[in-house]
Amino acid sequence: MKHETVSERFLRYVSVDTQSDENSNTFPSTEKQKNLGRMLYEELKAMGASDAVFDENYDYVYAKIPGRAGEKTLGFIAHMDTSPDASGTDIKARVVENYDGGDILLNPERNIVMSPKTYPEMLAYKGQSLIVTDGTTLLGADDKAGVAEIMAMAAWLLSHPEEEHAPIAIAFTPDEEVGGGVDHFDLKQFGADFAYTVDGGGIGELEYENFNAASAKAVIHGINVHPGDAKDKMKNASLIAMEFNAMLPADQRPDCTEGYEGFFHLTEMKGEVEHAELSYIIRDHDALKFAEKKKTIQDAADAINAKYGENTIELAVADSYYNMKSQIAPDYLFLIDEACEAMKELGVEPKVQPIRGGTDGARLSFMGLPCPNLCTGGHNYHGRFEYCCIESMESIERLLVKLAANRHE
Repeated sequence: MKHETVSERFLRYVSVDTQSDENSNTFPSTEKQKNLGRMLYEELKAMGASDAVFDENYDYVYAKIPGRAGEKTLGFIAHMDTSPDASGTDIKARVVENYDGGDILLNPERNIVMSPKTYPEMLAYKGQSLIVTDGTTLLGADDKAGVAEIMAMAAWLLSHPEEEHAPIAIAFTPDEEVGGGVDHFDLKQFGADFAYTVDGGGIGELEYENFNAASAKAVIHGINVHPGDAKDKMKNASLIAMEFNAMLPADQRPDCTEGYEGFFHLTEMKGEVEHAELSYIIRDHDALKFAEKKKTIQDAADAINAKYGENTIELAVADSYYNMKSQIAPDYLFLIDEACEAMKELGVEPKVQPIRGGTDGARLSFMGLPCPNLCTGGHNYHGRFEYCCIESMESIERLLVKLAANRHE
């Protein structure tokens, strides 16, 4: 039987629409995510993984690969859903072989071009093979690249029983993109002592710091009066919403920040004269600065209410997840050291850096499962210019195998 490559797996998985829905009240947020869950469960059983389980209610997939007796169990986790930010339906992925370092015409009919002038990191892949979209959907490398890499690792280990390695636990989760990925995660069923999420970006990235995260929703109540008789009577909710947003620091937006710098991100807005709504995400790596940001947005709401009257604006702020650094350092930094060592053995330069986002691993770390994050080889997540490097995916498959082989007490 022909061994299926990691890129072949990836292309097969991205053909399954698993987009999650942040406005859904169900779990998982979309029923279609279960289509991939069932597929992965059947594949794991067919390749000989033990303790394979598909949670039909919550769409989790679990499996194990037995290893050296007495060793602690190492876990690998990836999420199956794709972001609501761009369509995941009818993805037309294609391979650009031997990329020449120039512009890539994604869609001739619409003249959609992906250029290294906009995305300079593309130049690092000159001479390699990139998987791209037709410019109308996302690709799904976040995180089906991670899914494919874990599955390829599992297939290799199970087809090479002579190779010694640590006991391995595998899990695939739904709804990571909408913040619910581990709401019903069964740590006992998973059975790992520590794990990696395979949910990062370019080759070599390795992260054990992530944002502290909160969501905020502002609802503005206005008063509508005929504009010919509106003086001193009308309160235009849409204009007040604009005024409220202008009170937040203009230099603390995603497009103005990098590295450890946090931000306020306006993700959605709608409004009329009588009613307006603004939705934000708030992020910062530093706990004190995170608290200051939440105070800043509350102060802005208080100022609006002082100016226009009590309850003109209702602000709800809710924490989402926290920086996992406190759960990794110092006791589990060996997971970072081992990943760096394995990368170097494969000729990959480790890039230990903070995540400007979050993963299931952050919440799992606070649930008692230390879980730093590994790269997948993808770029430009959540949008139609998303792409993934095949050679990177192949290296990451080898990285996971090596981590399993190198793991020791």
